[in-house]
Amino acid sequence: MVEARTIACTSCGASLTLRGLENTVTVACGQCGAVLDAKDPNLRILARYRTQAAIPPRIPLGTRGTFSGTPFELIGFLRRRIRVDGQSYSWSEYLLFNSFKGFRWLTEYEGHWALLGPAQPVPTMVAPSTGGPYAGREYRHFQSAQAEVTYVLGEFTWQVQVGEMATVRDYICPPYVLSAEQTGKERVWSQGQYLEPEEVWQAFKAGGDPPPRKGIGSCQPNPVGRPGAWWGAFGILLAAALLVQIVSGSRCADRQALDVSYRVQSSDPEKGKVTEPFVLEGRTSNLQIKTDTDLDNNWTYFHLALISLDGGAIREFGREVSWYHGVDDGESWSEGAASDTVVVGAVPPGRYCLRVEPELQTSAMNFHIQLRRDVPCWSPFWWALLLIGVPLVFQTLRWMFFESRRWSESDHPWVDSGDDDD
Repeated sequence: MVEARTIACTSCGASLTLRGLENTVTVACGQCGAVLDAKDPNLRILARYRTQAAIPPRIPLGTRGTFSGTPFELIGFLRRRIRVDGQSYSWSEYLLFNSFKGFRWLTEYEGHWALLGPAQPVPTMVAPSTGGPYAGREYRHFQSAQAEVTYVLGEFTWQVQVGEMATVRDYICPPYVLSAEQTGKERVWSQGQYLEPEEVWQAFKAGGDPPPRKGIGSCQPNPVGRPGAWWGAFGILLAAALLVQIVSGSRCADRQALDVSYRVQSSDPEKGKVTEPFVLEGRTSNLQIKTDTDLDNNWTYFHLALISLDGGAIREFGREVSWYHGVDDGESWSEGAASDTVVVGAVPPGRYCLRVEPELQTSAMNFHIQLRRDVPCWSPFWWALLLIGVPLVFQTLRWMFFESRRWSESDHPWVDSGDDDD
């Protein structure tokens, strides 16, 4: 760093320190509000302004900080504000200087920080109101406003003064920001990126804690990440699960083991039926039991038992079959179905019989039972889809909530509340 030079304010006599040397165009006195011409040997007073109270910068002038291995010295501080719908929003800008790297701007709004430098090459936005590509990134227009300087302190590279107006346009690609500032016919572009408050405090070795953040910063990175990466991973996992399902399904024999039909009547003393013995061959696998009935606006409950004839276990379970339909107000409706399908898993090979006992709710019922051995089962695939899909949906909703809060502060809110009368 080049050594600083001390001068006296020609308005009040206060001691002022020049750190930007020949780059400094003006210097603002924090004691009396005078803005001096640093290029004039007599330090001509360019302007005076009055402020109700001094606004101390969060980081004092003259403090040195290191960013990306480069030391910078804080030489200037100003406050700006914009008015939107009758509300004023103010932020701080710190001018940093390095005799070899030049100038950088450190901005702070509601505890959110960004470090910006000159944009090279100069951006050319195809659509200034929406954004466009720059340096391999796609920037979106965030906000345009008339910014007014409300307070100045220290050195600056132009003739800054309180009340100065400029049109500011910000474009974001979090954590990056691209900003255009126009005064008259002159337009200056800056590019930079978001800094965590702890990074700023560590860079300046500042004591205490940084000011707490409020709301969402315009270029603050979304802590959830980018949804495109998740959906890409979801597509890969989905393809893998589908491949596993297809391969496992191709190994299934899917052959019929039993096909029987019965009729039961309410007058039958014994309504339970036991099938003839049947053989399940091959590996240990599932058994699909499909029951078709002639129920019509009625229901029944089947007590089922798969009985091993080789001394194995008896598997008992129940299934309800109901089907109702009709017409209400000219519209047809139906509920349930006259058939049912259940899959029993991990049934070893061997000899079996099936006991079926229906709870009859009508005078008579015909039913047909079909057993198929080693059928393809899609439930593992749907469970896998649920397990990988639910976290994805949850993360996407978190991402959307964060972004909706960010863009609510922009010219392009996701949800326009409108007027109460609308």
